[in-house]
Amino acid sequence: MGDTPIVPVPGPWKLKGTMYIVSFSSKAGKLPDHAYSPLERDSTYASPAASGEHRGGIGQFQVIRYTESPVGPYDELIICPGDFEYDVEVSGKRERKESPRISRIYVSQKYTCWNGRTNWNIPKHLARFEWDELGDGATGVRVYPHDTTGDSSEPRPCDVPLFQTTLKPIRWVPGFPFYSSWLRYLGLEPCLVQPPLPTGKGSQGELPGTDGWCKIVPGISTKRASLAWADLSQKNEQSKLTSSVACENFWPDLGRWQLTLKLEDADIEFPEGIRWDVLRSTL
Repeated sequence: MGDTPIVPVPGPWKLKGTMYIVSFSSKAGKLPDHAYSPLERDSTYASPAASGEHRGGIGQFQVIRYTESPVGPYDELIICPGDFEYDVEVSGKRERKESPRISRIYVSQKYTCWNGRTNWNIPKHLARFEWDELGDGATGVRVYPHDTTGDSSEPRPCDVPLFQTTLKPIRWVPGFPFYSSWLRYLGLEPCLVQPPLPTGKGSQGELPGTDGWCKIVPGISTKRASLAWADLSQKNEQSKLTSSVACENFWPDLGRWQLTLKLEDADIEFPEGIRWDVLRSTL
């Protein structure tokens, strides 16, 4: 992780990297326990009464290798299980809206962990990422979180992965450009609305909490998009579960093989977040 102290690096952030995005249909209602890290699961962050009901919709898993960022290269696993409700005041009237939310996320270094939490309410925790180049363009990844060891200071990664996947390119589909702004033409708003975060006891001071809500509209673009298959089986070669998650394919009712969008050498931008306080939710 390095011994350099963590320093604030406010948005906007411009990053480069390769993203793998698995989209799936998320059912509204009670989420599985592994939708949240233990710290957030035991706080108001995961409380429907305090932070809004889960409404389902389009969920995503994202695995990203950032080659450039304001805090250096790092790896990331994102779990976004669809839309959540939240209340805001518009022209003096309270309105209920819905927006996607990142419920759980892991990163490979402390600098992005701290800044992601303080800048945008992104509930980042540390993890060790293991990558394997498997030949013929296939890539394997395993994620070993710091926050599932039972130690609240999260000083070291667990010996058992939370998540593993093998990503295999689909050769017969030609590449194409991708711009997240296109999603608006499909009636989709590519934004996140994140509740306040609890403060953790991270051994490297990487788990600050926040007081208010935050809305972010990330931008993603690349000229090198393609399709791949993600093998989400959490079993080893002996057909035994190796993940700390009980679901065979990581998520309830999800099949083993999932179509995946690969965004190679993508430009990613996280602007400064739009913030509002808990008591007077004005947006």
